[in-house]
Amino acid sequence: MSFYLVQFLTGLSSAAALFLVASGLSIIFGVTRVVNFAHGSFYMLGAYIALSLIDWMPRGVVPFWASIILASLAVGGIGLLVEMTILRRIYRAPELFQLLATFGVILVIQDAALWIWGAEDQLGPRALGLRGSIGILGERMPLYDIVLIVISPVVLILLNLLFKTTRWGILVRAATADREMVGALGVNQRWLFTSVFFLGSCLAGLGGAIQLPKGGANLLMDFGIIADVFVVTVIGGMGSITGAFLASVIIGELRAFGILLFPESTLVLMFLVMAVVLIFRPWGLLGKPEVPHGASHEIPDEPLRPLGPWVRALFTGIVVALIALPSVADPFTLVVTTEILIMALFATSLHAIMGPGGMVSFGHAAYFGGGAYAAALLVTWLDARMEIALFAAPLAAAMLALVIGWFCVRLRGVYFAMLTLAFAQICWSVAFQWTEVTGGDDGLLGIWPAEWAKTPLDFYYITLALTVAAIALLRHMVFTPFGFALRAGRDSILRAEAIGIDVARQQWMAFILAGAAAGLAGALFAFSKGSVFPDEMGIPRSFDALMMVLMGGIQTLSGPWVGAGVFTALHDWLARIAMWRLLLGLVIILLVMAFPQGIVGYLRRTIGPGRSA
Repeated sequence: MSFYLVQFLTGLSSAAALFLVASGLSIIFGVTRVVNFAHGSFYMLGAYIALSLIDWMPRGVVPFWASIILASLAVGGIGLLVEMTILRRIYRAPELFQLLATFGVILVIQDAALWIWGAEDQLGPRALGLRGSIGILGERMPLYDIVLIVISPVVLILLNLLFKTTRWGILVRAATADREMVGALGVNQRWLFTSVFFLGSCLAGLGGAIQLPKGGANLLMDFGIIADVFVVTVIGGMGSITGAFLASVIIGELRAFGILLFPESTLVLMFLVMAVVLIFRPWGLLGKPEVPHGASHEIPDEPLRPLGPWVRALFTGIVVALIALPSVADPFTLVVTTEILIMALFATSLHAIMGPGGMVSFGHAAYFGGGAYAAALLVTWLDARMEIALFAAPLAAAMLALVIGWFCVRLRGVYFAMLTLAFAQICWSVAFQWTEVTGGDDGLLGIWPAEWAKTPLDFYYITLALTVAAIALLRHMVFTPFGFALRAGRDSILRAEAIGIDVARQQWMAFILAGAAAGLAGALFAFSKGSVFPDEMGIPRSFDALMMVLMGGIQTLSGPWVGAGVFTALHDWLARIAMWRLLLGLVIILLVMAFPQGIVGYLRRTIGPGRSA
């Protein structure tokens, strides 16, 4: 009994830092509607800055806790800088571009942290006066864990007092419910957003600093915490501080007892819980159904038009140039171009549901990786030929999308995005932990093309043919009755359903089609690399596709493959330079600020509407 009591208390202490970070993200999203992926970076900075301050200040209990508080305020200042210099300039851009900008901030902070603190993991100092342990019914428990258990409810109470007893807090709560109404009442939204971002960043920094004696600091903390934080925020309900606290406790206890009862399911357990919560209560445990906001901050979508004769001739010329490329290119250029073509198909498949369908997926890598693993498993375990694997991979990915899509199309907005992320993480966990079949972290090796297609030139032409055909099919879909019905559901669900369109069914079919195309891209990728690893289903791979679509322009049909070309070429070129993440992050931020409609969207507006689609 005493063992389980200590395990329960351990779960509560693990939930403390998670609650602090998640509450900050919940506050920021609730007011500004910014899906701030840089929140994990603020958490990491809190740990590093606290570490430096503790080393610099004299030893003692007061300097230790002063360092924690100062680190939190310093991270709040960094968040303030990010909000005022980057996000404030693009609040009127589509919300997804703010997501892209915060991803650029992640890359910048990663290399800045590497430059300042080095690549080695840093051990956290022991908290003076809290180094021992106490006995609980015969079991020992660290004293610092007890302090963490006390701190999180104290912060919860203070936050609730702040939001319920101060005028600023009342304005924040009002903005969470309806920020357009708050603006109409004359409240300076700009400074309200800035102050909220400062508070949210402070909480992220406090979460990172306070866990320092338990976990230390390392450069993987940002990506390590961000998925957990989103899970907690979504389960609790976006904008609900108490919900974030409740969800943190649930996740903390699931981890504490899950490792005892289901040790092989620890990676997937919290995503299963999030999926179940979103299916039965889409707005979270203590959240409220999302109120549609006015369209004043959105750039209205322009109607998509078929290609004009000049643009059609341009695209034909591009395809002819790609066919003729091997006559002038070396094998390395062919390999890079092959990867760009595969990424173009992957990005176009995501755009098929994001653009015409209005469904933003954070987990599209599930189908890319699903296709890659389907092909690799057929080759590894059934000794299948490449032709059979390339045919079966999109079918397997389509089946995966059929199951996942059935649940996802019932949700909207960020909740749809988070459910796709949850299912993608479940798929990743299966690939990672089912070592006997998938090879686990070691992946599956020896997935090479057939004998007749093994040279870079032969595989390049195979990839070019399949990619162009698949992209043409997806593009054609947009101008069919199915595509028009899909776009009608995106623009107005009520009006579309009023004229007899089954919007959920149309979105489900688009989801399956996009999954199949992503699966084909994944299979081609596996044969091009000769291997497949769980990373192909991971969050970074999904973000790569998101960035390609957004960089090219979500409101265009040509944007995905243009964005794929720019992003892949930039990544390959900058990866050879020291501090490449910082440079890539700055390029992404500059592109978002200079071209908030994407590269193709900007060119279309400059050249003139109606010239291209």
